Amino acid sequence: MNAPQPTPQPCILCEQADGIATLTLNLPHKLNPIAKDLQVELRDALERIRDDRTVRAVILTGAGKAFCVGADLSAMAPPGEPGQTLGDQTAEWMQKLSNPLIETLRTLPVPVVAAVNGPAAGAGVGLALAADVTIAARSAYFYLPFLPNLGIVPDLGCTWAIPRRAGRARAMGMALLDERLSAGRAVQWGLIWACADDEQLMDEARAIAQRLARLPAHAVLEAREAFEASEHHTLKEQLHYESERQRALIDRPSFREGVSAFLQKRPPVFETR
Repeated sequence: MNAPQPTPQPCILCEQADGIATLTLNLPHKLNPIAKDLQVELRDALERIRDDRTVRAVILTGAGKAFCVGADLSAMAPPGEPGQTLGDQTAEWMQKLSNPLIETLRTLPVPVVAAVNGPAAGAGVGLALAADVTIAARSAYFYLPFLPNLGIVPDLGCTWAIPRRAGRARAMGMALLDERLSAGRAVQWGLIWACADDEQLMDEARAIAQRLARLPAHAVLEAREAFEASEHHTLKEQLHYESERQRALIDRPSFREGVSAFLQKRPPVFETR
């Protein structure tokens, strides 16, 4: 008799408690490369969260020693279709899987905390920076090997997120100098929010997620949209944008609850989504 085949392990582990969904990249034996199956499972999990109104915040982390080391170069096989190059195949996969994954993270109706538990390299950097709040273990680092070692551009939103967070000069240095950026320096540069002792990382991530879960349901969407609008507005245009958002938001229940809580010297309790 043939021995029973082991049950395949999921690429994404999903846990939910107290309104916080924790998604863990689960290919630790390969340091969590952003493999095709992992991307599919992660996007499916995010879409389930989008539809689950009991979830109020998300934590994204990695199993084992790494957060995500980017593409699995050993798995990049020649294209199966005649006339298609490896570049064609990669671009099609990115446009079908990777780009929508980052867009899904950036438009999720709840806050996302990335807990970078170890190395974030290549596309893993883009994944980490797609979160609303990114924290890292002190032993973690961020690394862009694309141009120095492969001759290709950083992807999964790296070229969009890094110059906006850390400035163009530092983005160019990260892209070209083949150096690992420590978690501590990433905080100094404004690339991430904070770093924590390795053994305290997940406790800190949960504490942040719990704080975010208590915000008004629309808070994260308003923050994202306001800061992204400021990227292409003049000061005059952004001032107008802010006043128009106040026009819409001050008449909502969350503002009334916030004022009442302030006057009554108690924490506000906002409606969930």
